[in-house]
Amino acid sequence: MLLPKMVPVWLSAFTLLLLTRDPVSTSEIMACGASVDPPANIEITDPGFLGYLSIHWTQPASLQNLTGCTVRYQLRYYDTYDERWRSVRTVKLTYAAQFDLEKPVTVKMLTMLKCACTNETEVQGKETERVYIPEPAGMAGSRIRDFHCVYYGKEYMECTWEPGPVPPPNSQHYLYYWHMEMEETKECPEYIILSEVRRGCRIPRESLLEFSKFNMCVNGSSPAGSLRTAYFSIEVQNHVKPAVVSSVQISEIDGLLKLDWSPPSGLVPEQCLEYELESSTLMANGKEQKQRKTLVNLGLDTSYDLLREAESKKTCFQVRSKVNMYCADGGFWSDWSQTKCTEENGTQYGTTWNHLSLVGLVVIGIAGVILLCLSLWILKKICIKKTSKKDAIYTLYKQKVNETMPTILSPIFK
Repeated sequence: MLLPKMVPVWLSAFTLLLLTRDPVSTSEIMACGASVDPPANIEITDPGFLGYLSIHWTQPASLQNLTGCTVRYQLRYYDTYDERWRSVRTVKLTYAAQFDLEKPVTVKMLTMLKCACTNETEVQGKETERVYIPEPAGMAGSRIRDFHCVYYGKEYMECTWEPGPVPPPNSQHYLYYWHMEMEETKECPEYIILSEVRRGCRIPRESLLEFSKFNMCVNGSSPAGSLRTAYFSIEVQNHVKPAVVSSVQISEIDGLLKLDWSPPSGLVPEQCLEYELESSTLMANGKEQKQRKTLVNLGLDTSYDLLREAESKKTCFQVRSKVNMYCADGGFWSDWSQTKCTEENGTQYGTTWNHLSLVGLVVIGIAGVILLCLSLWILKKICIKKTSKKDAIYTLYKQKVNETMPTILSPIFK
């Protein structure tokens, strides 16, 4: 359902003829009796790849009859994404480059000639410049803002945006993308909806291409007319955000704290990660000391050792990760891991200390039960012994009474 009411921004086969600021004049540079003129018939065509344009030209007429010579062309163009001039030299008559269709397209070209009659020295002709200024289409103030892309764990990429400062009522946005391995542009496979309005796009890993230009545009329509188109070109490997670091553990041996963790889940190779540690130490005087340290170790070492402060009461740690400089030119830090802390004795808070406390309570309980049983057994023995002794004395007493008292009184003492 491409928009019938809006002007398509990826129309194939339309040609952008670059207007010459100054008419092309015969070069003042001569070589082998010929004028080294700039390339002729310079034009740019748009195949509909969202800013990836083809530049074409022909050999200058003044050099077409020369034999035994090598003709090369130097092309320079201004990269408005990186804000720098880029240059290429080629013997071909065509070249493709990435341009931002929201800004002027500037191209400079000259011819380079090397022959036997130039003593195999390359002679450069005069440079000519062409500038094309695209005319923006769509309603003013309707272009989206705050376009932002994040490649989560190399599993999927989300690009989000905010509506323009003056969005027409009932506007609807559309995102299209293209890279070098695609034959044509495609529309976003899954839009992110907020308050019933499209505010982003989720693109699966299978539709992405790393280390190449990934071109996107966001346009739209409304009952009042089409929205102004925004163009973007990124390299997706520079937008990776790893998952949260997991399984952070702390241990201590002779005052040396050892922090261990597991790499984050996802498809980011372990050797492409660097880590950052944040520690917060509560001192005995009540002050808190915070430190951060970045570990660029190709992600293969997931541990860190440090001495516990002598006056510390408790130290807490967090870990996060990012793609390192060896795998990308940029990226985003992951969210911080869960906080892990130690107590004053250096044992791990909430884990080792609790285990030791539980074991101690069990041992004390068992010992108490044993002591109680032993005490009851001893008391029983003592009572039995006293009762036996008392019975023996009473029996002897009755015998003595019976022997000395008259027979008539003996029933009283039975």
